Amino acid sequence: MAIVELKVPSPGESITEVVIARWVKNTGDVVEKDEVLAEIDSDKATLTLNAEESGKIEVLAAEGDTVKVGQVVVKIDTSFKPEAKAIVEAPKVEAKVEGKKETSTSSVSEKAPASSSYATGTPSVAAAKMMTENNIRPNQITGSGKDGRITKQDVLAALSNGLPTAGEVLSNSWKGGRDKDRVKMTSLRKTVAKRLVSVKNETAMLTTFNEVDMSAIYAIRAKYKDKFKEVHGNNIGFMSFFTKAVTEALYHYPAVNGMIDGDEIVYNKYCDIGIAVSAPKGLMVPVLRNAELMSLSQIEGGIKELAIKARDGKLTIPDMEGGTFTITNGGVFGSMMSTPIINPPQSAILGMHNVVERPMAVNSQVVIRPMMYVALSYDHRIIDGRESVGFLVKVKEMLENPNRMLFGGKNPEEVLLGL
Repeated sequence: MAIVELKVPSPGESITEVVIARWVKNTGDVVEKDEVLAEIDSDKATLTLNAEESGKIEVLAAEGDTVKVGQVVVKIDTSFKPEAKAIVEAPKVEAKVEGKKETSTSSVSEKAPASSSYATGTPSVAAAKMMTENNIRPNQITGSGKDGRITKQDVLAALSNGLPTAGEVLSNSWKGGRDKDRVKMTSLRKTVAKRLVSVKNETAMLTTFNEVDMSAIYAIRAKYKDKFKEVHGNNIGFMSFFTKAVTEALYHYPAVNGMIDGDEIVYNKYCDIGIAVSAPKGLMVPVLRNAELMSLSQIEGGIKELAIKARDGKLTIPDMEGGTFTITNGGVFGSMMSTPIINPPQSAILGMHNVVERPMAVNSQVVIRPMMYVALSYDHRIIDGRESVGFLVKVKEMLENPNRMLFGGKNPEEVLLGL
C-alpha cells in the first residue's frame, strides 16, 4: 500500500499560513489524479488543492482551519483505483396519448403546476376593468388567451386561487424574526480590511473631481461596435478608452505613476494598470502589464480574460502583483460619485462613475449630453495639486477628443505645427 501525502502549497512570498475554505472531497472518497480536493484562502488569492495521484483520500484538517504552508492536510491511498464510469442509456418509455401509442426516449411529461411567478400579458377590456378594481398587476396573472392575452376567466381563476397580498409583496424576503448570522472573515477579507485602514492612516490622501462629456466615445462605439466585434471578437467598452487615456496622461505626469519606497520616490517607466473587478469573494485588482503598448482591442481582450478568471476564482498571485496605477468603475453598479481609496503601494487611483444625460452649456446653448463624473484619489506626499488636476484634465481632454490618444495627448494640428 502506497500512501501519498499532500502538503499545503505556497501561495506566494511572505505567506506562511492559509485557511481551508472548503473541502470538495471528503474522507473515504476515491478520486482521480488532478481532481480538485479543496479550496484554500490566502491573504492574496484563493487556490485549489489537487490530487497528485488517484486513490482513496483521508482528510486531516477541517473547513475553516488555519494551517501552515507545507503542512500535510490530505493522505491518498493509491491502492484504491476509481471505478470506470459507465454510460447509462436512458430507458425508452411508451406513453399513451388519446388512445395512440408514442415511443419516447424520456419519461412522460406531466402537467406542471401553476407557477407563482406569473407571465406578463395584455389584458382584455373586461379583464383590465376587473384587475383595476382588485388592484392586480398584469405580471401577477398567466394569460391563457391568444398570444398570452389575459382573459376575464384568468382573473377570476387567479382571485379564486389567491394572489399574494400587498403585505406579502412589500415584505419581500423579510420574515420579522430577530435572528443573527455570524460568519468568520476570510483571510482575503481581513487582509483587504487591514490594507484599507493602513492607507487612510499612512497616506495624505486627497481626491479631485472632474466631469467628462462622453459624446465622442458614444459616437465611436455606435459607429464601429459591429465591425470591431467582427474583426477582434470583443465588444468595445468604456474601460479600454479610459485605460488608453490614462496611459497617455501618465506619460505627461510621471509622479502619478510613481510610488514612495522608504526615503526614495520610484518613477515607473511603464504602465501596469490594475483593473478593479468584482469577484464572488470580493473586489480583486488584476493587472494589465505594459498597457501603454496595447491597442484598444488588446486592452479589451486583456480585461475580458482577467474578468473571466476573477469570476471563476482562477486569478493567481502573479495576476495581481505589481501595478503602478489602478482604475475602478463604480458606474456599473450605479454610482454617481465616490472617493476611491488608493491601492498601495501605488500613489493614485481613478474612479469612473455612471453616465447620466444632463443639460450642459455649449457655445452659449443648453444641450443634453451624456456626462460622467470622474475622481482621482492621490497621495499628496508625492503628487502635488497641480499634477493631480493636470492629470485629470488631460484624461478628460483625450476622452472628449479621442484623436489626442494617437498623438501623445496633443491635437493633430499641434503635432502638424510642431507645437
